[in-house]
Amino acid sequence: MHIGIAGAGVLGRLLAWQLSRAGHRVAVYDPADGPLARGAAGWTAAGMLSPSAELECADLGVFQDGLDSISLWAEIVAALPDAPDFDCQGSLLLAHRGDGGAAHRLVDLIERKAPEEHRPQQLSAHDLSRLEPDIHGPSLAWFLPHEGAINPLQLMPALHAGAQGVDWHWGQPVDDIGEGFLAAGGKRHTFDHVFDVRGLGQRPASGPAAGCADVRGVRGEIFLMRAPDVRLSRPVRLLHPRHRVYIVPRHDHHFIIGASEIESEDRSPVSLRSTVELLAAAHSVLPGLAEARLVMADTNLRPALRDNLPRIEQAAGLTRINGLFRHGWMIAPAMVARALRQADIPFSPPGAPAA
Repeated sequence: MHIGIAGAGVLGRLLAWQLSRAGHRVAVYDPADGPLARGAAGWTAAGMLSPSAELECADLGVFQDGLDSISLWAEIVAALPDAPDFDCQGSLLLAHRGDGGAAHRLVDLIERKAPEEHRPQQLSAHDLSRLEPDIHGPSLAWFLPHEGAINPLQLMPALHAGAQGVDWHWGQPVDDIGEGFLAAGGKRHTFDHVFDVRGLGQRPASGPAAGCADVRGVRGEIFLMRAPDVRLSRPVRLLHPRHRVYIVPRHDHHFIIGASEIESEDRSPVSLRSTVELLAAAHSVLPGLAEARLVMADTNLRPALRDNLPRIEQAAGLTRINGLFRHGWMIAPAMVARALRQADIPFSPPGAPAA
């Protein structure tokens, strides 16, 4: 089949990679200047794969998509050249004593929603020290099994490089889209099927055919730090009164520190208040970060719908996917697989050899 894709974020690149491996002809259109231009929200992410922890704001559908996607990511990463970082050693929820009430309410919520084998396991101080010797300060800790993380900064270029034969149209925003066509660069292009995965770009500029009217941007902020003397093996969430602060280890003693969500469409640089609050919160559980060096600070907007749940819309010759909210990397592979099945487009499992 001849497939058109509007958007080259994580969904667009996963679609292009999977469809090209199945032998389809694929063309991708995106306003970014090139495959390494950091426009899509997928670049500004920690890559946490945390279906149990996300039950704080998600339903069991998102939870199951997260579990399915962890298995799919393992196959995808194994099939990519120069395999990106991927691990699934579980994650930690941490809280200081003064925040115990709010932390217990969240843990109780997860316990009510999650199947037994995915519920938080409370850790003693000894257990926590054995798992993560460099964590000091929190008096409450829970272990979430079957969770992990991937590295988006490695995966975005790896998916692009692995999508052999795809026709990438950089610097070409999609002006119009419909069943079996899209318009970009002043031309109308026809396809057997079109996927619209532009996120905030789906907001209609004129008329209902342009896209999704109820999508909004939710601001995310991250810091990339390097701390050669700090050891951390798995993602950590600090249940902070103002933020859900996360710390995710990366290769070569790098760490991502960020806040899960801020209800704002402000794309400006990170504020002084966010910098002080987030880094101070991270330092309160990893004192070794005191000598860390700030490598990068970044912000972006994640596409979310009114209910903060993802949505797939199917029509003859057109599929729209949107609303991945803060779950983008966690559920993207499962969303792509479901969209392809619903559109009745043949594809092979990620672990199968390319056509």
